[in-house]
Formats: sequence, C-alpha cells, structure tokens
Amino acid sequence: MENMNIGQAAKASGVSAKMIRHYESVGLFPEASRSESGYRKYADKDVHMLRFIRHSRDLGFSIEQIRELLGLWQNRRRSSRQVKALAQAHIQELQEKLQELQAMKATLEHLVHCCRGDDRPDCPIIETLAEAIPSTAPEPLPHGSHRSKARGLRSAKAVHPMGGT
Repeated sequence: MENMNIGQAAKASGVSAKMIRHYESVGLFPEASRSESGYRKYADKDVHMLRFIRHSRDLGFSIEQIRELLGLWQNRRRSSRQVKALAQAHIQELQEKLQELQAMKATLEHLVHCCRGDDRPDCPIIETLAEAIPSTAPEPLPHGSHRSKARGLRSAKAVHPMGGT
C-alpha cells in the first residue's frame, strides 16, 4: 500500500507514530515525503525498513548499532562477516548486562533475607541504600561500557553480614 499516513505506517510496521518521528529526528529513518497538505507519506519500503528497525530494537540493539545494521542491510556487497561481528559484539554486551542484573538480584535477595520485615524501624535495605557515596570521582569506563546501577549495593554483604548467603 503506497502513500500511507503515519498512523497506517505505524500499524503496519508495529512501530508507534511517536517512535517513527523520533527515528526521523535522530536520522535513523529518512524523513518522510509530505503531501500537499503537509502530512507525512510512507511507502511499503518505508514500512519494511521500520520493521527492520523494530526487530533490531526487540533484540536490544542500540540506535547506533541499528544505524550500522541498516547500512549493512542496504549494502548488497557487504560480507556476512561484518554482520556476524556486530551481532557477536552485541551478544557480549548482553552477557555483561546479564551479569550486572544477576549481581543486582543477588544483592537484593541478600538484603531481603537480612531484613526482618517486622514492626521495628531498622532495615538493612534502607541502611544500604542510604550509605554515602564516596566523594572520589569514578574511574572512566572503556568506550561502550556502562556503569551498573547496583555498583554501590554490591558491597551489601560486607556491610550487613546479618546471615544469609
């Protein structure tokens, strides 16, 4: 179906109209042509590209990674080696995030185990969350790395050794 409006393109691609506009604004998706009255117009090829973007996002690829994947997808002379390398790098990132999430979960499980959950006000969960953050600046991270939100909580076992594993 040619000349769809943004609502029709959103429905056909599974990408919300808001996200389509966002992808246009960051240059991931080309700005749509406009009708004489100024409405965006989308073609089947646009919907196909939006589906590609949606599937890439569903797999957790970043905007920049999707930009690279789109370039590889559109380059028929690309080698599959390039695509595989990008996917393997993403798998490594996902593995690191998974380890961070598992560490957060383990810390929270430990804190929950240490908390009596009774009518008394003392609570190792609150005490750990309220601990002062060191005033020294954090070490810079290597490019592409992300700092864990649970960083300050990882020491909970050492701070509150009230049993548990």
